[in-house]
Amino acid sequence: MGDPALSRRGFLAAGAAVGLGMTALSGCGGSDSGTSGGTTTVEWWNISTTNPAKGVWAALAKKFEAQNPKVKIKIVQLENDAYKTKMTALTASGKLPDIFHTWGGGVLQQQVDAGLVKDLTDPTKSWADGLLPVAKQPYILDNKTYGIPFDIGMVGFWYNKALFKKAGISTPPTTWSGFLDAVRKLKAAGVTPLALAGKESWTGMYYWAYLAMRTAGIDALKKADDDKDFTGAGFVEAGQHLKDLVDLQPFQKGFLGAAYSTPTGQAATVGNAKAAMELMGQWAPNVEADAGKGIGADLGFFPFPAVEGGKGALTEVFGGGGGHALRADAPQAALDFLKFFASETTDAELVKKTAVLPVVPAAESALSDANLKLVQAQLKAATGFQLYLDQAYAPAVGQQVNDSVASLIAGSKSPQDVAQAITKTAKEEQ
Repeated sequence: MGDPALSRRGFLAAGAAVGLGMTALSGCGGSDSGTSGGTTTVEWWNISTTNPAKGVWAALAKKFEAQNPKVKIKIVQLENDAYKTKMTALTASGKLPDIFHTWGGGVLQQQVDAGLVKDLTDPTKSWADGLLPVAKQPYILDNKTYGIPFDIGMVGFWYNKALFKKAGISTPPTTWSGFLDAVRKLKAAGVTPLALAGKESWTGMYYWAYLAMRTAGIDALKKADDDKDFTGAGFVEAGQHLKDLVDLQPFQKGFLGAAYSTPTGQAATVGNAKAAMELMGQWAPNVEADAGKGIGADLGFFPFPAVEGGKGALTEVFGGGGGHALRADAPQAALDFLKFFASETTDAELVKKTAVLPVVPAAESALSDANLKLVQAQLKAATGFQLYLDQAYAPAVGQQVNDSVASLIAGSKSPQDVAQAITKTAKEEQ
């Protein structure tokens, strides 16, 4: 993806843009890693800030320490957006944590181009070859492995069956026009159709990304990135379809100021049965239950609808997973921890306790949740897979997608404005 020096300069500019200088970085990113008194401290940055994952991951770190008494795992956990901001700044400083969460794609590519990430191809080959192939794809760049997955999944609609029944909706919609009709029926029944964390721009991006897949087609998303041009008719139509939804005022009161996982945020709104749906990844049920009460057997899942006349297919899915990468000079103990985390025993525990989908095929038997089984079945039957746009594209482009879509949802940008803004940023990144 270009000259490493240019990539580094791009990150430096991004770090300046978010207002994080070197002083702010002094306490972050591997500052406590290293060896002291015969004990190696490994710093592990992740985004598992809600239970049960937060507690399970902490327990796994303790289990690893018990098996490796000369290793100490220092956990740093940050919310999604805060994590991305910190990592941009840390990358600009040239110092990443020993182990860090990654979604792969363009962000990881730029970190690799900057010479900051360890090549895991040979060190992990003996055990990583056995992982689910689709789960590994986002972390394979230029035929080399730079990350190890712990999760794989897709984004879709999580919905409240009882609220659908109240509105007279017998089956989930399979077309966009049918979806808009469902929104109208829910509103007519006095039900808030959708919950959205408008304060966090990545949540709105899911709508535009899926609509672009359904209208322009999944191949068009890669071509637009290659050509640095998102002004094609399919992308403008995607924005118009989203505007049609926004015009129905489907979201909860105060959504523009709502976060995702707080007690008054998107997940809690669905988890407390105050909205009928949210567009979210496979982790949604756990966050709904952690931030709110959870709705138990009333919770259902359906894929993002097809758009009539569009080039995309209902079987093309949008999502990704979670993985871990290592800084270029991470200690051997960090590599050992990745192997421990990717073992059948650990993966089965993650599946049972945190509802992730298995990346170790042998751990699939641990999957019991009916909705997650449905997600997994749709993933296996998928005819196309698109990584999250804010990870698939270069960081500045992905951020522009998020910000522009958020502006469209807030009413300050038109569908054409969104396409032009993304294109402008993509061209500037060349």
